[in-house]
Amino acid sequence: MSLIKGNDHSAFTQIYDRYQGLLYIYACKITKDENEAEDIVQEVLFYLWDKRSTISFEHNLASYLYSAVRYKFFNLLDRKKVRTDYAVSFQQFIDLETVQADYVVREKEFSRLIEKEIALLPEKMREVFELSRKYHLSHKEISIKLDISEKTVKNQVNNALKILRIRLGFLAFILFLINY
Repeated sequence: MSLIKGNDHSAFTQIYDRYQGLLYIYACKITKDENEAEDIVQEVLFYLWDKRSTISFEHNLASYLYSAVRYKFFNLLDRKKVRTDYAVSFQQFIDLETVQADYVVREKEFSRLIEKEIALLPEKMREVFELSRKYHLSHKEISIKLDISEKTVKNQVNNALKILRIRLGFLAFILFLINY
């Protein structure tokens, strides 16, 4: 190691030749993947050369290299878990957003259909209906505002609901009542 710390390329080549094969076999056993094993060994040996001036060993070089391979493997597992968690989270987000976007589009289409059908009501009936459903006025308040009887207001709202029920269909009508 003292030769490597002195930038001796031949000393590093000897270490590389001596340990690369053994580290690769060890990495293959723990990763069960030849490509990942090769990447881990290359990273460890590159790190050894790159940090040669600052690395210090508590034990011997072989122990250091085998430990480094093991730690690189644990880092790889952590990265894979993060990627998997991210992929699952992202897929859930996409699924949820697709449903929500679809819901918003359908709700807008349904609202346009309702508005179209309300616009087709006779003028006085439409006015009474809108005051009741859109502006949430009571029958009494509508009768005062339009100077008509409460019974007329009630009849106009009921007739509008009957017409809309027929035009929109039963299911759409129920959704309409919930939304309005």
